[in-house]
Amino acid sequence: MSAGFELKQRPDYDRVLQDIADYVLHGRIDSEEAFDTARLCLMDSLGCLLQALAFPECTKLLGPPVEGTWVPEGARVPGTRLRLEPAKAAWDIGCLVRWLDYNDTWLAAEWGHPSDNLGAILAVADHLAQRRARRGEPALTMRVVLEAMIMAHEIQGVMALDNAFNRVGLDHVILVKLASAALSAKLLGADREQLLSALSHVFVDGHPLRTYRQAPNTGSRKSWAAGDAASRGVQLADIALRGEMGVPGVLEAPQWGFYDVLFSHTCDNLKTKPAGRRRFSLPQAFGSYVMEQVLFKISFPAEFHGQTACEAALILHPQVRERLPEIERIRIATQQSALRIIDKRGELANPADRDHCLQYMTAVCLAFGCLRAEHYEDAFHAAHPLLDELRSKMELVEEPRYSRDYLDSAKRSIANAVQVFFRDGSCTEPVAVEYPLGHRRRRAEARPLLEAKFEAALASRFAPRRRAEILALCRDPARLEAMPVERFMELWVI
Repeated sequence: MSAGFELKQRPDYDRVLQDIADYVLHGRIDSEEAFDTARLCLMDSLGCLLQALAFPECTKLLGPPVEGTWVPEGARVPGTRLRLEPAKAAWDIGCLVRWLDYNDTWLAAEWGHPSDNLGAILAVADHLAQRRARRGEPALTMRVVLEAMIMAHEIQGVMALDNAFNRVGLDHVILVKLASAALSAKLLGADREQLLSALSHVFVDGHPLRTYRQAPNTGSRKSWAAGDAASRGVQLADIALRGEMGVPGVLEAPQWGFYDVLFSHTCDNLKTKPAGRRRFSLPQAFGSYVMEQVLFKISFPAEFHGQTACEAALILHPQVRERLPEIERIRIATQQSALRIIDKRGELANPADRDHCLQYMTAVCLAFGCLRAEHYEDAFHAAHPLLDELRSKMELVEEPRYSRDYLDSAKRSIANAVQVFFRDGSCTEPVAVEYPLGHRRRRAEARPLLEAKFEAALASRFAPRRRAEILALCRDPARLEAMPVERFMELWVI
């Protein structure tokens, strides 16, 4: 007798997927703080996008697969003349927002950048808004975009609170694909069954390995991976809206489901060891918590776990800039997550390697008193061998309190402390910074600087009149929320 599989009744959708679908379809966002923060996030993300347009390694990836393709009612890519089908527009927008490692951040058991979903949201919304306008239907407004941003942030962020995809070797952009699929499906008018289908196909997909973020393989894929995930989210939503059946047991299915195939073994220090069958944990209901708590990168285009080390190094810069050759060692006390992600020794092969190296970003700030995207480029690195010399003198140690406060939901600090020791036996005081400038606890301090960052980005691409028009609109919440999406996107075409 041949062996066969026991036929069983087709299961219901996994509870986690149902929770996400019900939130997307029926959740109400009443938080004024969330909408205000979403407005700042929109400004900041589009500012990051404009700055990335100055880097040829990024712009070479943009545009249609077939040169010269023009898509009627296609989605616009801000800062360009591109008009693309929504999935490719999502790719391009997401790539640009993420390229310089300067957009918002969420830190928990998993790390990520929730504004990565903006590529999918803007692309789908722009296409739908143009179609509505042509048909004479009610306008799709920017408030809908802001609400979609809040929900995308919430899905990615709450899923990241307890579920560490990095521990099983997967990249965090799986959550970008999840949130982008969910909100793309909603914008496209999905019913519950269609939305559940889209969500299930997210987990059926193959998923990016984290290897392109980790030494010795760190590379530029980490700068376009989020755009790729957002684009795939749009594709899966479109497939579901066309009536494609879902995969209800995608998470729980024995042997063949996501939990058994990809989530039940831990990769740590190059060893794989059984961890038992693990399932997703959702420690709180979906609301608007993540957007309210999200972290902005104000001063430094650098991986967020090192932001406070950069702030500390800037404070120390006046004390050490004339004594750099006299430095014997540099001590950095940090959190466990920073040690896992951005503690890098030895050769740094490319800009993507350098902007994910705590020692490199700290060395630049100590030596030059600033940190800009250009400081990661090969030419700058080659011209300043002192930076690698300073890196070689750094020791990173975990401060247990920093690790605890990092995971404390009431604090969510991202602390670092830097101290410099000289050959003559003298040393600086240790400078500790527990909450970076973009933290919710420093939001009032950061707001004018965030707006200045946005204004500088606008100046890099637009003439004064257009710049003033966009600034005035973005500073007026009521007018921004009421504006039709297609008119908003027209302002960003060069």
